[in-house]
Amino acid sequence: MRLVRDLVRVRVPATSANLGPGFDTLGLALGVWDEVSVRAVAGETTVRVTGEGAGELPDDEAHLVVRALRAGLEHAGAPQAGLELVCHNAIPHGRGMGSSAAAVVAGLVAARGLVSEPEALDDDAVLALATQIEGHPDNAAPALFGGATAAWVDADGPHVAAIPLDDAFTPTVLVPADQLLTHTARAVLPSEVPHRDAAFNVARTALLVLALGGRRELLMAATQDRLHQHYRADAMRGTAEAVRALREAGWPAVVSGAGPSVLVLDDLDDRTAQALTSHGWRVLRPGIARTGAQLY
Repeated sequence: MRLVRDLVRVRVPATSANLGPGFDTLGLALGVWDEVSVRAVAGETTVRVTGEGAGELPDDEAHLVVRALRAGLEHAGAPQAGLELVCHNAIPHGRGMGSSAAAVVAGLVAARGLVSEPEALDDDAVLALATQIEGHPDNAAPALFGGATAAWVDADGPHVAAIPLDDAFTPTVLVPADQLLTHTARAVLPSEVPHRDAAFNVARTALLVLALGGRRELLMAATQDRLHQHYRADAMRGTAEAVRALREAGWPAVVSGAGPSVLVLDDLDDRTAQALTSHGWRVLRPGIARTGAQLY
């Protein structure tokens, strides 16, 4: 295995995981894209970041895209090299929009573009490596494949299946000023939940698959959750209050990933959006990324 290109460019979409009841399983790719260019060089590794995370992220081997890229090259049996990265980030960091999964997938797909035998880093291999790095595949799957996905892990690794999406489906994302680290959000979750709550979420997850495919009348019931959102409420009180108020007004709102962004599985009306903007929320209507990570 050898490096056959010295320059590749990758774009990867933002994602929202869980979608309410589908904890660590369901994911949705959103039309907000990070773009990364990677050049193999003889010297030291450098990283330049513009946009989200500029001035805050590592500019050397510690950068997550670099670490993922090196894992991809190692998996493929390709030689390592110095790297020059330019990252144009549009995905908000620490907001539950899959920025870390996007970085991991970007690095792995960039490695695919550099090597002489890209089949060594096919989609199955990239999903497996991304899951090892991320710990679960719910964000990596839609970042890699686009659209809506159901991901799971069994004895032979992670798997993914596409969920049919209604063509008219138009989500809204509400992004707060504050960040919340994923490990902080996960730390408040219990190790066990009551059987009745697990059964409740199984039913809602099944309904949500139908709702995403066009049964819009099911969305409110389908986005109910008892496994994670209320446990995290004290860690993001503004988010919990926004979800509660939106749902009381008839909007199918959920916490986006680990939060603190809010995902509304509908096109929020202008009056409600303006009210939220006046309270410090950034309102995004990103559309669905129907394709995932791309070399270009």
